[in-house]
Amino acid sequence: MEPVLVGVCLIASQGIGNAWAATITRDRGQLAVSRESQSGSVLAEPTCVEKLAELFPGASPVRLPVKVATVSAGRRGLQEQTLIEYGTPQEVLFASTLPLEFEDRLRVTNSDGSLDARAVVVAVRYHGGRKAIAARFVGEVENWIIKP
Repeated sequence: MEPVLVGVCLIASQGIGNAWAATITRDRGQLAVSRESQSGSVLAEPTCVEKLAELFPGASPVRLPVKVATVSAGRRGLQEQTLIEYGTPQEVLFASTLPLEFEDRLRVTNSDGSLDARAVVVAVRYHGGRKAIAARFVGEVENWIIKP
């Protein structure tokens, strides 16, 4: 009976060239794992939001699901669920499919209502067919997780 391929996975560690592939096979009821070195870079290209975060030196990684709704004249009623990926004490950075532009006004809320803030778009970045938004809070936000 021939060994049956069960799976292949690529394991990467920090840096270039520090990766290996594991091939998992089943032979007579026993699992076997073989390891093969992989050459070259396995680091993923930065996302659109990561590229925008480079312009905000104090930005910290955050994974906060929120609803973003427009409150600007002419853009009322537009909203989407997204994820705040980076934040500073004054800004939030997230991917968006909304037709947002510089100086558009937004309302950012989370599901339990502990975050309910007004913000204004201060940066838009297009990269690889995606769009990242940086929005600055208007006024103080009591429950924001990043403090100055």
